[in-house]
Amino acid sequence: MQLLPQLTTAHALFLDFDGTLTELAPRPEAVRVASGLVPTLSSLHAHLGGALAIVTGRPEADIDGFLAPLRLPLASEHGAQYRLADISLPAISPPDLAPVLQAAHALAARHPGLLVEHKRVSVALHYRQAQHLEALCHDALASAMQHVEGVELLRGKCVFEVKPRGVHKGRAITDFMTQTPFAGRIPVFVGDDVTDEAGFAAVQALGGWGIKVGEGPTMAQHRCMTPAALRGWLSAARTHWNPPQPERNR
Repeated sequence: MQLLPQLTTAHALFLDFDGTLTELAPRPEAVRVASGLVPTLSSLHAHLGGALAIVTGRPEADIDGFLAPLRLPLASEHGAQYRLADISLPAISPPDLAPVLQAAHALAARHPGLLVEHKRVSVALHYRQAQHLEALCHDALASAMQHVEGVELLRGKCVFEVKPRGVHKGRAITDFMTQTPFAGRIPVFVGDDVTDEAGFAAVQALGGWGIKVGEGPTMAQHRCMTPAALRGWLSAARTHWNPPQPERNR
C-alpha cells in the first residue's frame, strides 16, 4: 500500500462514507460501522478544531444513525443539504421527481433484485443484487428524467441516481472551505467512487490533496486500497495526537 501523507492540525478533513469509512454492503441499510470508528472520528474532529465533515450521497438521518451519538458537520445527498454548527440548511430546493420515482418503482416491482431509494432531492436505483440489469436501469431513469427540469443522471457503484444538476461533492467542499472552522486550512478529501472525483478536483484546486480508496482511475494524488486501511490511517493520526500515557505506579 502507498504510504499516505501525515494528517496535521492544519488540515480540514472531508470524508465520504460508503466504501470509504465502511465496506460496501448489498443494501444501504446493511452497512456495518467498524468498532472504534466513532471514537476515532470524534477525536479527530476535536483535534482539527471542528474541521472534519462527512460528504456523502446518503441522507442526513442515515449518517447520524450510523455514527450516533456523534453529529459531525455534514454535506448530505451529494451536497444538496448542509449542516454546519449543528444547523441544517438546504443547499437547493427539491425538484419534482414524481416521474422518476414512478419509473423506478415500476421497474423494481418487476425485478425484485432492484432497490429504490427516495431521498429529499433525488431518487437512487440500486442494482448491486441484479447487475445484469444495469442497462435497463439506466435507460428507464434516463427516459423518465426527460420529464423533470434541472436534473442529471449520476452513475455510482451499482447505482444510478437522478439528482439536481450542478449539485456535487466538489461544490459542497468549496462552500465549506469558506466557513469557520474550515476556512484557511488545507483541505483533504477521501472517497472511493466516481461520484467523489468532483471532490478530489475541488480540494486539489484549493491546494490540498485527495485520497482514492480502492482501485480504478482517479485524479486523486494518493490511494488507499481498502476502507480498513483508511481507518488505520485515521486511527494512526489520532494516536499521534493522543499518545498512550504511561501507567502510574500505585
